[in-house]
Amino acid sequence: MARRGTRYARAGALLAAVVATAVTATACGQGDGSAPAPTREASGAPGGRASTAPPSAPAAPSALPAAVTGQKLAWKDCAAPVKAHGSDAVPPGAEWQCATAKVPLDYAKPAGETVGIALIRARATGGDGKRIGSLLFNFGGPGGSGVAALPGMSDLFTSLRGRYDLVGFDPRGVAESSEVVCRDDAATEASLALDSTPDTPAEEKAYFDDAKAFGAGCARRSGKILPHVGTTGAARDMDVLRQVLGDAKLHYFGFSYGTELGGVYAHLFPKNVGRLTLDAVVDPSAGLVGHSRNQALGFQRALDNYFRSGGTSPKAGTARVVKLLDALDRAPLPTGTTGGGRRLTQSLALTGIIAPLYSQSSWPALTQALAAAERGDGAPLLRLADSYNNRDARGHYSTASHSQRAISCADTKGRVSAEEVRAQHLADFRKVSPAFGPYLAWDLAGWCASWPVPGAYETPEVSAPGAAPILVVGGTGDPATPFEGSLKMAGELGRGVGVHLTYKGEGHGAYPSGNTCVKQAVDAYFLDGKIPASGTVCS
Repeated sequence: MARRGTRYARAGALLAAVVATAVTATACGQGDGSAPAPTREASGAPGGRASTAPPSAPAAPSALPAAVTGQKLAWKDCAAPVKAHGSDAVPPGAEWQCATAKVPLDYAKPAGETVGIALIRARATGGDGKRIGSLLFNFGGPGGSGVAALPGMSDLFTSLRGRYDLVGFDPRGVAESSEVVCRDDAATEASLALDSTPDTPAEEKAYFDDAKAFGAGCARRSGKILPHVGTTGAARDMDVLRQVLGDAKLHYFGFSYGTELGGVYAHLFPKNVGRLTLDAVVDPSAGLVGHSRNQALGFQRALDNYFRSGGTSPKAGTARVVKLLDALDRAPLPTGTTGGGRRLTQSLALTGIIAPLYSQSSWPALTQALAAAERGDGAPLLRLADSYNNRDARGHYSTASHSQRAISCADTKGRVSAEEVRAQHLADFRKVSPAFGPYLAWDLAGWCASWPVPGAYETPEVSAPGAAPILVVGGTGDPATPFEGSLKMAGELGRGVGVHLTYKGEGHGAYPSGNTCVKQAVDAYFLDGKIPASGTVCS
């Protein structure tokens, strides 16, 4: 999912799974050209619209030392991405090389301590005569590992590799880039089994005690990196990467949360924008509450479309899901050998239902899992939930969800109390989505309320006056980043900068869908610089 205030914000991992499913059935010498850090404050509630005051003009940043901008990357063969994929991880193929770039831990102290940013690349196949430069990817999350994801998705980008080195990276606080670690596997397992829509004082206490324990664990285990993992720092890191990769301009393909990261980069470094495409777009005008409400809308819309595709009315189908979830709240289901003694709880079932909504090709798996659960077998929904939660066969969880919350809470100032959830949001969210609304409403209070680091802004600033055109692609059936957010992003990038393309179709991400019209438009921009007319529609 994308973004703020929900454990369903992990779009990167799911996008990788969607693509896998489809595939298988020298320093530059210029300054960084940055603007001030994005600090747009929203007026009113966290989900409200931001002030319409014009953005501040770019200003000269603190100079980065030559040891950072002039560093030479030592590319070598890659190890298996164990931190991202666990003990089942295998090294990527021989065409992939890995390196680590050094960036300031704190950009307010650019000559101070550094942290490593892990990189992976596959060199362009078209030869130096046709090579444009490097194409940097972010597949979302936040918390998704680009080092782990890009090799498995690279078949999708074969045409782009003809003229670009394909480059993935782990953002600060993620996997091989000083990953945030907050708890062990046993604590993660116990947390996922908790009731995430508490109905009693005891359930509510357990829910919020767990949230406090998670934040305390992050501070204890990862306190040094924790204040520095926000999106603004990651965007500044991308400009360092641009320089050490030898590119005058940044060429970038961002998905889901990666669209927010790309928008923040464009605001900070408008003169350094090369060819940027943003797909599955986060609404930059929505704060903590707005993002969660958007996702309730998006996932309910996807569930409606799923039932409609099978000849069932959305109202009747949703009632069926709600009935199942209510029954699981009272009595979790056995899962046989699949669960290793675990039972399918309401919370795990909700995750198992969410996961296949990311891709229409996964809808048959949802049909089978729902039918099995109604027969008393929770194993299929548990398998879907385990995949979504990055649990391997040995019961080990990746730390992607730790990084996700750390980055989200470092960014957003939004903090919501349990009282506010009950009084202001629970009924509204339930109306938007009877199936997913209650969870997403309670998650507002469980997410950042006990976080040990203050947030940076209510909503990110993405205005980029003077930047080259940025292609913004929105899917009408996107469950995690609803279509409306892409229109907001295109508008807030600014006139002549945001160029909007509509994909009329299902799933999280238009380019990964395989739609020929979308692929041709995006490829023409990246390869030939031909931007489509804003308002182009691909069906």
